[in-house]
Amino acid sequence: MAESDLLVQMGVVGVYLVVSLLVGFVAYRLTSRDAEDYYLASRSLGTVVLLFTTFATLLSAFTFFGGPNLAYGAGPEWILVMGLMDGVLFAVLWYAVGYRQWLIGQNRGYVTLGEMLGDRFGSRALRAMVATISLFWLFPYVMLQQMGAGEAIVGLTGGTVPYWAGAALITVFMILYVVLAGLRGVAWTDTIQGLFMLSIVWVAVAWVVSSAGGLSAISASMAETKPEFLALGGGLYSPEWMISTAVTIAFGVIMFPQINQRFFMAKDDRVLKRSFALWPILVLLLFVPAFLLGSWAAGLGVQVPEGSNVIPALLNEYTPVWFAALVVAGAMAAMMSSSDSMLLSGSSYLTRDLYRPFVNPTASDEREGWIARIGVAVFATLSFVASLFQPGTLINVGDTAFGGFAQMALPVMVALYWPKTTKLGMLAGIGGGQVFYILHVFLPELTVSGTTLFGGTYFGWDFALWGMLLSFGLTVGVSYLTPAAADEDAGTFAVGSRAD
Repeated sequence: MAESDLLVQMGVVGVYLVVSLLVGFVAYRLTSRDAEDYYLASRSLGTVVLLFTTFATLLSAFTFFGGPNLAYGAGPEWILVMGLMDGVLFAVLWYAVGYRQWLIGQNRGYVTLGEMLGDRFGSRALRAMVATISLFWLFPYVMLQQMGAGEAIVGLTGGTVPYWAGAALITVFMILYVVLAGLRGVAWTDTIQGLFMLSIVWVAVAWVVSSAGGLSAISASMAETKPEFLALGGGLYSPEWMISTAVTIAFGVIMFPQINQRFFMAKDDRVLKRSFALWPILVLLLFVPAFLLGSWAAGLGVQVPEGSNVIPALLNEYTPVWFAALVVAGAMAAMMSSSDSMLLSGSSYLTRDLYRPFVNPTASDEREGWIARIGVAVFATLSFVASLFQPGTLINVGDTAFGGFAQMALPVMVALYWPKTTKLGMLAGIGGGQVFYILHVFLPELTVSGTTLFGGTYFGWDFALWGMLLSFGLTVGVSYLTPAAADEDAGTFAVGSRAD
């Protein structure tokens, strides 16, 4: 690669990230030091900012690189999973879980999911369990962003800049950003980056189509080199796989700390309702072009270097150097949006659900703030070190994290809507689902005479779905068999159609 091209690429990436950091600095000057403003922007977000901060928080390496990579290898039907099924399913869950959480949060002033559940069931143990599980599964998803950044830099520069440098770059920036900005700055940059990426990905589609000779030329090339991509179904895309993936991703997303906390942030109920109504449209506008680019690259015969991703390789071949760098810079900024939201939410779980209840109940807001910032730096550094070992593909790592969070979703929904849910039911449901899932993630499959006794699927359905059903059954069954303890208060979740 020419030195001038490398300077252009790294210059574009650097400028974009520095501009994002400056927005965070402005937000720092406007953010007060109390926890509600730092973590939730004083519950004051309007429709555009709430919608785009949720959107950009999900614009991770999984979206920009993992998904297109899968489309490159297996075909464009990945769009049905993320673009259609999860776009609609998550919007429904946003209403079912998010709206009720917002009502409860408005009445009670909760900042974290663990705080809300711990108060309802009078249980520090449940509060700590939710926080610990959330931090555990947050770790691989933060690592996913660092892996994605490293692979993006390798693909953009043709390997001239090594993988570790891209991972280190995003790690340093996300630590600085979270320490400075708080949720207000995160939401502002999320909105800018969400709008930017939504625009730039469509420009990328138009540029590739024009450079490749038009849609008819791309279709003809795909029909010749990848004819199976033009048929629906087959191969990886079995109905069981697609439904399992869509369900675990959608239910996992609502339990991600950085998404779940956004259910508390809306200024009023109209903002929340408009946001989840617009969500499916926004998802389709991004995921369809991103995954088409991955599929087109396969049809056009684009070669992807080892340790790289398809989007940078495609853009390097069909667009100018500066434009490819701009798209990758925007994608890295989107990954930073995901990472800084994760680290900010993770720090609130660490301080409010673990540090205050168990270590220092009388800690000042200033001391809590320093503990949060130190926790962010340590967490991000450890995940960076882990990312250097590249434990699996972006799809593998992301899917594992989604499934882990999905195990908490049904017990939480039961608690939100069934007043007879008990503390023991919640502990059994959340704990049982996690044990089942973790054993399946970390233990090898056991197959006898071609029959899987312990492993990836049962009757064709992914083990993550069976874990979700187990968590639901344990929550309902144990709650039905056990009385509520004296310190449980079902009235905590008793809300009307809107907050007073």
